[in-house]
Order: sequence, then C-alpha cells, then structure tokens
Amino acid sequence: MVKIGVLGLQGAVREHIRAIEESGAEAVTVKQPGQLAELDGLIIPGGESTTIRKLIDKYSFMDGLKEFAREGKPMFGTCAGLILLAKRVAGYEEPHIGAMDVTVERNSFGRQRESFEADLDINGVAEGFTAIFIRAPHIVEAGENVEILAKHNGRIVAAREGQFLGCSFHPELTPDHRLTTYFIEMVKEAREKNLV
Repeated sequence: MVKIGVLGLQGAVREHIRAIEESGAEAVTVKQPGQLAELDGLIIPGGESTTIRKLIDKYSFMDGLKEFAREGKPMFGTCAGLILLAKRVAGYEEPHIGAMDVTVERNSFGRQRESFEADLDINGVAEGFTAIFIRAPHIVEAGENVEILAKHNGRIVAAREGQFLGCSFHPELTPDHRLTTYFIEMVKEAREKNLV
C-alpha cells in the first residue's frame, strides 16, 4: 500500500486524510520535515497560501519539499497548494516550491463570499465532477509539457505535469474521490518505476 502525506500546517487536512483512506491508501498528517522521507506522495492542501508559506518557513519545510519534488515523488496541490507548487505566481517575483511549469493567479474567482460549485469534466479522470471553488486561483499559462485536465469558463483549473498535479478547487470537500484516486494511481506508478 502506498503512503501519502498531507502537509498538516493549515487547510482542509482532515478531509484530505479521509479522502485518501476512503480511496484505499495509507494517509499521514505531515507535521515535521523528517516525515517526508517516509512518503510515496504528498498532497499540499488548500488554505491561505501566504499563511502556509510562513508556516513552511517557520518549521523549515522548504528544502525538504523541494527535494521531494526533485526526487520525482508525486505532489498534488489543491487551491493554495497549486499556488505553492507553481513556478510562477502572477504579481510575485519569487515562486514558493516552484516545481510545476505553470503561472498561477491568486483569488482569480473573487473573494470568500463569491465561492461557488461547478460541474467539471476532468480529462481522463472524471465526468460531471462537482468542484468547490473557494477564493480559488487559476492557471494563466501552462508550459508545453503540462497537460490541461479541466477548464471552467475558459480558465484552466486542473493540470498535470509528470508527477505534479494541481487544481484550483477543493476535491476533498465532496464525497467524490475520483481525483484523489487518480493521484493515488500516479503515486503507485511512480513507486513502481522507482522500484524497477
């Protein structure tokens, strides 16, 4: 069984843990950088990207997160997690982890009160997936090796590049675990490649 961590600094950590377990994988809340070495994959949850970044720095996670990405281990960023994974953030000079070849714009669907749900078709993953958008970012530009998985009103809201998966919405807040299952399959494939 693969072991998937959820970065446990802020955001919908418990909901991601439940989604992973209900999808048949082992889930771990990651509170210490040393735990990263034990994982096959990592989810960076939604929340507030500035706050999560401050906590990443406070608890000395950044080097470990960048190393995790370099090792080819799968990472899945949801909402704020997508901002943290992106190589470019509109209006900011420096990225955070800077692993996924996308440019992301923060809060591009409005503030908290403009939160909404939309049914999406996620290419190769799910049709009619109910996506919950809360102060969501979107992908403004994607590099040539990035596969666009879903759009909403013409804006890119889910994408994959190799072992990196990112989405603008919160899949963990619904009982539909198809996107989490898709990530678990990515983790299994990556682990099998590394074991060969």
